[in-house]
Amino acid sequence: MPHGESWFSFLPFYEPLEHWMTEVFPPSYLDHNPHIGVQHVIAYAAVVLFLIGVGVYVSRRLKSTDGDILPEGKVTFYGFIEMIVGASYNMSADLMGPKPAKYFLPLIGACALVIFFSNALGLIPGFLPPTDNLNTTFAMAMIIFVVTHWYGVKEHGFVNYFSHFFGPKVPWWIAWFINPLMFVIELISHIVRPITLAIRLMANMTADHLVLGIFVSLFAGMGLVLLPVPVVFYLMGCLVITVQTLVFCLLSVIYITLAIQHEEEH
Repeated sequence: MPHGESWFSFLPFYEPLEHWMTEVFPPSYLDHNPHIGVQHVIAYAAVVLFLIGVGVYVSRRLKSTDGDILPEGKVTFYGFIEMIVGASYNMSADLMGPKPAKYFLPLIGACALVIFFSNALGLIPGFLPPTDNLNTTFAMAMIIFVVTHWYGVKEHGFVNYFSHFFGPKVPWWIAWFINPLMFVIELISHIVRPITLAIRLMANMTADHLVLGIFVSLFAGMGLVLLPVPVVFYLMGCLVITVQTLVFCLLSVIYITLAIQHEEEH
């Protein structure tokens, strides 16, 4: 399959959609393409539709209490989804406390599910993970960026929240120099956060998908698909998609925690 193409390229609406997006949207400066492209858009939409179906399935399971008192005793898809959501909550609760963790669970849990299954899509031959595109990862990182500062202002008030950017209180004879310097440093560090979140996820998933594709294609071309070597790279790919999901969610929780915690908790 040509580079940058996937099974989505055979959809009947693929070419009209690509032409429409080329006409409507400007060139993609994030990934240096002459147009924004549609592969990551269709892949991301497929993941979201899949998760909507998962949400309906889980909702029906939660409404049915028959047999839910005891564990099922086997690995099931429902148990896997429950494990991801539970891990997201436990990680958040350890950093920000149970009450804020419960409040932000829809956001962090959604990030975990969307990123994990977006990454996992790249493990299926012939598909591209939407997270190997900087447009996708930067959009998700900007959501975390906006939420972080929105709830920071909501929790502390506009003046009190942004006064933290000027650093700790110091004597007036040094504050005129230190406080503006601290503000510039803090401003740069906050602006860099979504950029590093986006690039880290995109770069790791691009590298993982590229390495996996090269070795699987190499061994398939040699007729050695039954050898365990491609399986090893698939196991490494599973590890990478899990770690990258954890890193994105963990950093997101840390950023939100730093924004909403009070002065005495610093």
